[in-house]
Amino acid sequence: MKLIKLSSLTFICLTFMLPQAKLYGQTHQKIEFPNVPGYQTLVTDLHQHTVFSDGSVWPDIRVKEALFDGIDVISLTEHLEYQPHQEDLPHKDRNRSYELAKEYAKNHELIVIHGAEITRNLPPGHSNALFIQDANKLIHDDYMDAFREAKNQGAFIFWNHPNWVGQNKQGITKLSPIHEELIKEGLLHGVEVTNENTFADQALTIANEHELTILGTSDIHELIDWLFDIPGGGHRPVTLVFAKERSELGVKDALFEGRTVAWYQNSLIGQEKYLTPLIESSLVVDTAYYQMYGNTKTQIAEVVIFNHSDATYLLNNQSDFSFYHATDVVQLNPQTSTTLSVKTVQQLSAFELNFEVLNAIYAKKKHPKIKLKINMDTNLNKLQKNYRR
Repeated sequence: MKLIKLSSLTFICLTFMLPQAKLYGQTHQKIEFPNVPGYQTLVTDLHQHTVFSDGSVWPDIRVKEALFDGIDVISLTEHLEYQPHQEDLPHKDRNRSYELAKEYAKNHELIVIHGAEITRNLPPGHSNALFIQDANKLIHDDYMDAFREAKNQGAFIFWNHPNWVGQNKQGITKLSPIHEELIKEGLLHGVEVTNENTFADQALTIANEHELTILGTSDIHELIDWLFDIPGGGHRPVTLVFAKERSELGVKDALFEGRTVAWYQNSLIGQEKYLTPLIESSLVVDTAYYQMYGNTKTQIAEVVIFNHSDATYLLNNQSDFSFYHATDVVQLNPQTSTTLSVKTVQQLSAFELNFEVLNAIYAKKKHPKIKLKINMDTNLNKLQKNYRR
């Protein structure tokens, strides 16, 4: 009887533990994108909150989440003017969240940037100031004084969630005269085109028209895993920053120069001149050879492409060639290889495949195009697959 009870208990424990083990493995997936020519690709999340403003966690959780997800750079941008927990956490120093996070991250490569959120009604709305020296000095009755103080401290300032229905009932981003004045005075350098679970398509247009840096952030208040369903295969929105060096100074330089791409719900959003090299660095042709049917070489080229990124690329074929096993829309899954069977009509030593990248956007309904140069490997003798009707 005891043996039966013990066996039942063991079964129950294993039944509980196995899903947990699976969950643990899934949530250890780190966000990875390749470097691009001339720059390091740093994964950043530059808009986050803790209990030191209106978040639900202590700063050490934000550091641990970032390490868990393979984030290179974070900023805890607490609200300066909105402190809903002040009766329970009456800490008057607005720098405290940053100081704690910096301490928690000191034994890791994680870069923690000093930031704060200037919280006002629209316009100008909410804005993040990064690379500040003292958040307390940004507290002013006049919002222009707050922006000017941030600029005096060398801050990079960006407009947060410009389509947020909490302040914008239409959800449509509009550039007000106040924002135009901020841009003119050099007090606004970027704009979030994605925030949490929203996409501001008009913000992308404004960014392109006014040369504002494109950003995507989590604006996380609770837990990253909960909000973005990391165990179920989701990912937090991030800004990929193309930096000359892995340092705070390198990040700052890249942000001011606009060298960014936002990654949001598997879509890449940024300027075409940064999207194209990122995608081309991600998709690398491993091998290419003509398949054999029996002892005869066919005119079906087997092109093996490895995706060195965490994005699932959705490509629309715009080549002169069609595919043997696929339609013109193909999917290249992350961190794995995909084989495309290309009907070249005749045996070629080299050719090009041209694609429109459907899950990348540089302007409204505008997708970048890439070219993959294919050099056929004449030394490969592939006999293991025969094509049959």
